[in-house]
Amino acid sequence: MVKKIAAADLNSLLEGNNQFALIDVREAGEYNSTHIIDSSLIPRRHLESQMSAAVPVKGCHVVICDDDGRRAGLAAETLERMGYSNVSVLDGGINQWSTQDFPTEWGSNVISKVFGEKMEVVHHVPEIDATELHERIERGDKLVILDTRTPEEYQRFCIPGGRSVPGGELALRVTDITKDLAKDTTVIVNCAGRTRSIIGTRVLQRMGLTNIFGLKNGTSGWVLAGYELETGADRLDLPDPSPEGLAAAEAYADKLAAEDGVRYMDIPKLQAMLANREKEAAFFVDVRRVEEYETGHIPGFRWFPGGQVVQRSDDVLVVKNCPVVFACDQKARSTFIASWYRQFGFDEVYVVEGGTSAWSAAGLDLEKGMTEEAPYGLAQARERVRPLSPQDLQATSPQVTLFVDTSQDFARGHVPGARWAPRGWLEFHIGGLAPDKKASIAVTANDGTNATLAGATLMDLGYENVSVLEGGMAAWNRAGLAVETGLSGVMSPPTDMVLSGPDRNYADMMTYLRWETALGEQFAG
Repeated sequence: MVKKIAAADLNSLLEGNNQFALIDVREAGEYNSTHIIDSSLIPRRHLESQMSAAVPVKGCHVVICDDDGRRAGLAAETLERMGYSNVSVLDGGINQWSTQDFPTEWGSNVISKVFGEKMEVVHHVPEIDATELHERIERGDKLVILDTRTPEEYQRFCIPGGRSVPGGELALRVTDITKDLAKDTTVIVNCAGRTRSIIGTRVLQRMGLTNIFGLKNGTSGWVLAGYELETGADRLDLPDPSPEGLAAAEAYADKLAAEDGVRYMDIPKLQAMLANREKEAAFFVDVRRVEEYETGHIPGFRWFPGGQVVQRSDDVLVVKNCPVVFACDQKARSTFIASWYRQFGFDEVYVVEGGTSAWSAAGLDLEKGMTEEAPYGLAQARERVRPLSPQDLQATSPQVTLFVDTSQDFARGHVPGARWAPRGWLEFHIGGLAPDKKASIAVTANDGTNATLAGATLMDLGYENVSVLEGGMAAWNRAGLAVETGLSGVMSPPTDMVLSGPDRNYADMMTYLRWETALGEQFAG
């Protein structure tokens, strides 16, 4: 039987120094609306694929929460099947937590956002608004616009003429980017909203660069000012840094380590920590670009690009009061990231001295490729649930077709006639969609993984005739079959998704940006 933890006891855990994880298993939209401060979001539908990396020690105390305890209870049962031996559910959920006047907050990745706004207020990080930037572009002023988001975000849309320099690469690359520019060239740093713009500009400010600005409100501010974004940009090239650029980056790393208290870890100590990682929780993070990670990384290190490590610290350090070790090829990029974590207030922050180069020099092998474990229970589910090709699904016309991924995925395209039944709610919604347990049910999703796990859940509930669309909607689309779009059959507004940047409507963009800006008011002198 799953244990329960009272709100007061959870509050004591949050105020203490013991290692534990507080995981909210609702969907992103629900979490964004309100959540317990310092909780980490892992939607219930992602537990099987994300928990092993998020909480690497199976004996760690894991507290699960949702709104009222129903989904959390089912999630806890999943974790216990996965081998987690100390799982508790918040009694009464966040509803009861709030009723007892314990604090909540709204938004996502709040730690980094508060810190970014603090940096702007305390250090007077310079910014430029969209209107002035647009005027400078129209005049033909000397500008270089550096987009610190991920390459994928950048390619979707960017400020016209901007080039991609993800935040974790910025300090390593900026010397080479600017060394041949005219002295009166202005450097602009942007992201989708505010945080990564501010943090990136603060990096350059702290390096001693002048004539730099963060773009106020990023691409969202650009759209709100009435300007068009560029789509499909391909200015992604990041050549290896020159000796001059590398020297500048490493000197900056030394400055950060001294000022921010970053500690370096040699290879023997790292080996000892890695050997004990199944008993004592620690996080090992490689902050380089994905192609570098795939070429060769230290075994046991997961990939998380540097800029996102800073933006999403609550997704990286799911276990509280836990050491984190960063690595790159030498020390520059990992030290940059570690310095931010020290500034966030994390205590046990380390950098692998010499990075992957030192590991190889010690005669140790690097691991190649992207190391990803198959979701827990997927192999067993595949043995139980009958797969259907897109052609077979179209031909059989099951009595009920379900789509179990997000409402946004459903709206983008689903099998005609499918009903949206999000996997996190499946046990609670299926009775209304398929009251007869002998009915033929086809489960669909973006790919086959979530659908297969959902199919196994239906069989556990007693449904006798369950099949799964093999390859998901990707396979259905490749087969050229008809697709239905929109929220057909969804009778109430979905609460599962959070749109970002210019994907929001104008009102939501303004509300979000005002919220971010207000986070810094507490630091105003």
